[in-house]
Order: sequence, then C-alpha cells, then structure tokens
Amino acid sequence: MRTVQIGARRVGDGQPCYVIAEAGSNHNGQFELAVRLIDVAAEAGADAVKFQVFKAHRLYPRNAGISGYLNDPTPIFDVIRAMEIPDDWIPRLAAHCGERRLDFLASAFDEESTDLIAPYVPAFKVASYEMTHLPLVRHTALKGKPVIISTGTANLDEVGDTVRAFVDTGNRDLVLMQCTAAYPAPLNALHLRAIGTLRERFGVPVGLSDHSSDPVLAPILAVACGASVVEKHFTLDRGMAGPDHRFAIEPEELALMIRRIRDAEEALGSPEKRTSAIEAELRAFARRSLFTRGEIRAGELLNPLNVVVLRNGAHAGGLSPDQLSIVLGKRALRDLAEDSLLRMEDLE
Repeated sequence: MRTVQIGARRVGDGQPCYVIAEAGSNHNGQFELAVRLIDVAAEAGADAVKFQVFKAHRLYPRNAGISGYLNDPTPIFDVIRAMEIPDDWIPRLAAHCGERRLDFLASAFDEESTDLIAPYVPAFKVASYEMTHLPLVRHTALKGKPVIISTGTANLDEVGDTVRAFVDTGNRDLVLMQCTAAYPAPLNALHLRAIGTLRERFGVPVGLSDHSSDPVLAPILAVACGASVVEKHFTLDRGMAGPDHRFAIEPEELALMIRRIRDAEEALGSPEKRTSAIEAELRAFARRSLFTRGEIRAGELLNPLNVVVLRNGAHAGGLSPDQLSIVLGKRALRDLAEDSLLRMEDLE
C-alpha cells in the first residue's frame, strides 16, 4: 500500500488519519466568514480545511433548471454563481491557513480553477461528479501533486476508468474517497466496507467523504475500516442560508469528531497480537499455576484431591495448568505445606 505526502503529512497505511474540514461554500460569499471557518477548523484539530473553486458557466448551462434536492425555486445556475469564490481570495485564504498551521485545499471543478489554485495547495481534490470528467482528471494529475478523488455515484468499473486515466499520466500520488452523493446521506447508504474494496482493488490510500449528519459514527467506523482520510462538511451554524449548511456539522461537533477519530486510532493500536505492558501486573497475578490442596507428606502420591489449579496472586508462577497430567501420579520429594506452589524440584 502506497503512502502519499500531503504537505508535512504522510497519508496512508500506518499513518494517522488525515482530517479535512470541508468548508465548501459555507462562506456565503463573505471573506470574513471564510476566515472564521479556517479558525474553527484549526481550533478543532483538523489537518486541512478545504473550499470549492468553480465558475457557474463551467458547471451548468444557463437553462439547467432547478435542483429538486435543494428545495429552492432558484435556478441551479444562479445558485452556483452566488457561491463562487473570487479569485483574489485564494492566496489570502491560503496564507491564513498557513498562519493557523493548516493545509489549504480546494476542489477545483474546471481546468482554469485548477490552474488558479495550483500554487497554493499541497494536493488537489476532484469532486464526485467530476471524477468521470477524465480530461479534468488528467489535467489535474499532470500538475504533479497528490490528488484526492471522491467516488460518489460511481460504480467500481467507473472508478477503475478514472484510476487508469490518472496513473497513465505518470502521477501515482492518488487517494480515493468512498462517498455517497446524498445530502444528508442516510447511514444505510454509506457502505463503509467499500473502503476495503477500493484499497484492495487499486492499492492506494482510501478515505471517506462523509455526508451523513452524525458527527462521529461514520468517521470512527471509517477509520476502523482502514480509512486514511476523513472529510466532513462543517459550518458555523446549520441554520444559516445556503445549500450546504443543513447537512454540515457545527464547530463543537467538528472538534468532537476529531477527538473521537484520534481515540479510535489509539484503540485500534497495532495489528500484532502481543502482551501489552499495561497487562503485565494482571498477567502475573491472575494467571493460574498448580498448588497443593492441603498438606502433602514426602512420598505421598499427587492426585486430583491434593493438587488444584489456582490463580497465582502474589506468588511467583509455578507449574502451568497444562502440566497437571504430568504431575498427577508422581510422589512428593519433601513435605509440602497447604497452598504451596508446585515445582518440578518438589517431585520425584
């Protein structure tokens, strides 16, 4: 399994989960709000904050109509145009991310937007609906930086087409994201086991772009399933106007999510089955050995009535329980007091 370098972080197997706080378009066209979103992501402990960079005329025709899921009578072209980030925001937002020790990321939805953000991002993001836009995938890959690609709405064959188009450019620094394109996505549609399928099939780090409303459940389960990246939309207030606020998590939920991800990583620990240092005391105290039941005289035969398997307690360990069949029928070499540990040197 490959790892990918994003900024100062290695991303992939054996590395801490890379957490992307997805600000998206939740800036509502206000630069000060975008800056506050960066601050919230930093305070929550995220690794990166991500925005979306697009132009309405490169996403939809003017007569594209109305989107049903938004429940908004405004034509989708006008909705998108209202959410555009001005070009001059990009270096300013990137600089503020640097001040807050966050990676600045952005989803670019067309080639010109990719070119615009290229000097400022350590990695690119290709959104789910753009993953089949193979000219854009190739254009992004040829920038020579890592690329994170979401796979919402796609089947495995379509993901394969995208991966082939990407690696054919010579760029191998790819991260795939399991994603369900529903807003919010119900838990029974997340299919987190697909994270393992994508890892095994394509041999690249895989993460989760989570659109569910719960701030904790899916991200923690994703980490348990091997996710190297978790991306989650957040907002200052779900009650704000705008299409992406209602399914985003709020600042305290973002902080909780990241804390629980780190807790989950600690709990997952190492795949090696071994005795932990923290178990050493109880391993010695509560494991069992062979003890005398009552006093045993020299020359007396050991039998099930005078030998018992007990926990060691404060005694140093003696003969182990699996040696019971060897001990029974032997004679004691010396007098043995009640509740004594049995040792081989005590027996004929």
